[in-house]
This record gives sequence, C-alpha cells and structure tokens, in this order.
Amino acid sequence: MLDVYGIKNCNTVKKTLDWLNEHNIQYTFHDYKKEPAQDSKLIAWQQLVSWESLVNKKGTTWKKLSPEQQAAVVDEQSARAVLLQNNSMIKRPIIELENEIILGFDEETYQQKLSAL
Repeated sequence: MLDVYGIKNCNTVKKTLDWLNEHNIQYTFHDYKKEPAQDSKLIAWQQLVSWESLVNKKGTTWKKLSPEQQAAVVDEQSARAVLLQNNSMIKRPIIELENEIILGFDEETYQQKLSAL
C-alpha cells in the first residue's frame, strides 16, 4: 500500500487521489493539517530527492515569507526547519514507494511507476 502525503483541499492532491481511486490503487493518505510532517520523515525524503525539490516556492505560503526568510533557506537543515514550521510549503503530494518518492502530479510518471500496483 502507498503512503500519500499532502493537504486534502489542495487541487494537485485531489487530482492524485482521484487518479489513484480511478486505477484502484490502495493508499493511506496523510493530511498535514491533521498529521504534521515530522523531522525524521523530511530527513528520509531528503535522502531520496534534493531539499530544493521538497520546497514549494510557487505556493502562497512561500511567497508570504519575507525576502530574508526566503534567503535563509540555503541547505537541507534550513529547508527542514522552514518546512516543519510550514508544512503547506512541502511540495504536494508526496507518494512514497519502496526506495523512492514521487513529487507532485504527473500522470505519465504515475502510469509508469504505479499502474502495476
């Protein structure tokens, strides 16, 4: 079973959950609003993808940070600190597979990596 992380009212997360449901793929959804991301989870994800790809710089939460706060996000540790304070800045959704994660909604990637599940 897959673990999917995000925020339930996020449009990208909704598209992902709809896609998984349409393809009868079992998953457990972890909503950051009810179950905040933990430091250990962010560390594990940063071992699989770059910290830059985990930070959603296109979202309103990032844009609400001051230029000084944005400029202070320079490495894994500073990224984790800001993401722990603002889970809504974590790229959504995150789908955990055995030894990798999928970030965001990409139907082609989902077809390739998830259809056989």
